Amino acid sequence: MKNKASESYDVVIVGSGPGGASVAKELVEKKQRVLMLERGDNDPINGSFFQMAMNAGIPTQSLLFTNLSFLAMVRGLCTGGSSIFYCATAFDPPFEMLDAYGIDLRQEVRELKQEIPIAPAEDRLMGVGARLIMKSALELGYDWNKLNKFIYQDKCQRDCGKCSYGCPTGAKWTARNYVEQATDKGMTLINGAKVNRILYEGGKAVGVRYSKNLATHDVFGKKIVVAAGGVGSPEILRRSGLDRAGYDFFFDPLIMVFGTVDGLGSNGEIQMSAGAHMKKGGYLMVDLNFPTPIYLAQSMPKLRLHKAFSQPNTLMIMIKIKDGLGGRITSSGGVRKSLRAEDRAKLQDGFGHAKKILANAGAKGIFSGWTVAAHPGGTVKIKEMLDSNLKTTKENLYVCDCSVIPEAWGLPPTLTLLALGKRLGKHLAEQK
Repeated sequence: MKNKASESYDVVIVGSGPGGASVAKELVEKKQRVLMLERGDNDPINGSFFQMAMNAGIPTQSLLFTNLSFLAMVRGLCTGGSSIFYCATAFDPPFEMLDAYGIDLRQEVRELKQEIPIAPAEDRLMGVGARLIMKSALELGYDWNKLNKFIYQDKCQRDCGKCSYGCPTGAKWTARNYVEQATDKGMTLINGAKVNRILYEGGKAVGVRYSKNLATHDVFGKKIVVAAGGVGSPEILRRSGLDRAGYDFFFDPLIMVFGTVDGLGSNGEIQMSAGAHMKKGGYLMVDLNFPTPIYLAQSMPKLRLHKAFSQPNTLMIMIKIKDGLGGRITSSGGVRKSLRAEDRAKLQDGFGHAKKILANAGAKGIFSGWTVAAHPGGTVKIKEMLDSNLKTTKENLYVCDCSVIPEAWGLPPTLTLLALGKRLGKHLAEQK
């Protein structure tokens, strides 16, 4: 059954993560009529493991695995996308790299830093584990510093430990904040909408076809922005005739390094409070405290059964590397990529440094967890498939999410995606 919508919008946005949400907010403030389609639900965030598992843990949908290395990759399918479950760390964009592609985001970043909370965590919010790791790292001479966080710190509850599940107090800023601001100003949001393909007339993008409740719907817009993420966007674009989408991407592989400190007594901590960017080594080291279920998922594949109930006394350091481009996204959204020898060497080098820091902090029984992947990007690259305004070769069709990043740089991309969305929103609002 196919229904055809009678209304047409100025802009139709596919996806509600940081890129799409930022575009939407910018457009509604300029009085544009915007429709946003989100595959996941819009249920209130309650900070439960069950909700996180339903929105970011369903195999083949939100929990993906590579074919050979069997690395797990999580993406959030709900309003706000993966930002609901992210570590809320704000790294500046790779300005110089983007300059080379004709994109200057400095003004947008300045504006964002006035609009949303971006600051290092106050001392009172740093967990006992994060403080111990930082003290040890500084003693050993590492350039270990507090990191900027997307957090309303007056709302943050110390020892809450629910960052990974979705913040129930609203302390963690997410893309959902922008989506809600946009809907308050008139944007239409449709949840449970799985986009099938882009509609064209005379070679121009004019709409989107999506499925919801066993029915197929067509909606129309003067401009179409695909912001379904590093996996979702190339999948949609390939079904829409852009066959080059989805090749040679990065996915920021990472490992967790664990060590037990008797009597530590951590009750849950803000994630990524502080760390060191090892630029020459090509990786990032940070504290990262996971709640018990996720800790078990990390440690059990390594057969550390005796560690099953030691999470409160466990120090955790994450090593996240800048990996080389490669692999492909399949037409059905599968991930096909293996770790190179150079990538494994970076992870091993990071493990050696993390082991030193944990041992100096008094940790025993140090081991590394399962290798996983963080945020895939580079699947619809600027200058390869997009111009500097993020437009595809199809008229009126744009992309704005991590898929557009042309090179790997190995750092959390949220602030970059927000800035790209703000920049694109300004550009679209100026179009006749």
